[in-house]
Amino acid sequence: MSKILFFALLLFSATPWASPPIALLCGLIFAFLCKHPFADQSKAVTRYLLQISVVGLGFGMNLQQVIRAGRSGFLYTALGITFAMLCGWALGKLLQVEPRHAFLISTGTAICGGSAIAAVGPVANATDDEMSVSLGTIFILNSIALLIFPTIGTRLHMTQNQFGLWAALAIHDTSSVVGASAKYGAIALAIGTTVKLARALWIVPMTLATSYVVRRQTHSSGQPVKIAWPWFILFFCLAAVANTYLPRGATLYHWLNYAAKLGLDATLFLIGASLAPASLKRVGVRPLLHGILLWLIVGSLSLLAIRSGWISI
Repeated sequence: MSKILFFALLLFSATPWASPPIALLCGLIFAFLCKHPFADQSKAVTRYLLQISVVGLGFGMNLQQVIRAGRSGFLYTALGITFAMLCGWALGKLLQVEPRHAFLISTGTAICGGSAIAAVGPVANATDDEMSVSLGTIFILNSIALLIFPTIGTRLHMTQNQFGLWAALAIHDTSSVVGASAKYGAIALAIGTTVKLARALWIVPMTLATSYVVRRQTHSSGQPVKIAWPWFILFFCLAAVANTYLPRGATLYHWLNYAAKLGLDATLFLIGASLAPASLKRVGVRPLLHGILLWLIVGSLSLLAIRSGWISI
């Protein structure tokens, strides 16, 4: 019975009717109700499916749109990412959160949610528990932002330019930025999408920097730990270049990007299904509190900066 339920939920998670939060929730429900029938095999599949999905997401990245977002938009994302990472590090120290947990949640908040964690996690040698809790925290907050941001923008009488910029800087996942901005208006959608794309590009330097730091740490410790070079990030970049400069394959790129999003949903189910209640007990509530506080700080300060006219686009 557990095998039948596992495959049924896995197939559902890889359909258009699922979404990242729903897929992760299905996995968590399965983990609480049943014993994982394929625990060992699932770990290997999850690792490779994550990397393949990240590569596929590159086919939805248009570099020309990012450039058209303007230098100011790129500057805002750079400053926002730097602030979020530093603030996340400080909060992690204050709350005594395990360093890798704090790093993954900070990266997801700073760059682009689950995609960033999916890219950086394997390079940082994150465990299944660390990946599961970090992704779960990010997607819970991401879902809340999708629901409440348009209402907040309306209540505060934000212009479409202001709302699009705020959504791009404060909402974790690209799909939720698009969803919230589309509810607010066409101009908000255009600005939110392009600035968010500029923010998402930081996956590449962040992953490479993480790989370099981990290599340095393992080398200085003298431990013969093998660190895999993140080759999938190179293919992510090549996918983005193909999508931008080889328009003949536009139809193929669309379907590859669509398949990657479904693959990421299926991966989130596998991650959730591997997170047993005992794992949650070991982790505790501090990573969730860390993610909530960091998101509230980033969202509030970016809103204040936009409303005060300190940043605009």
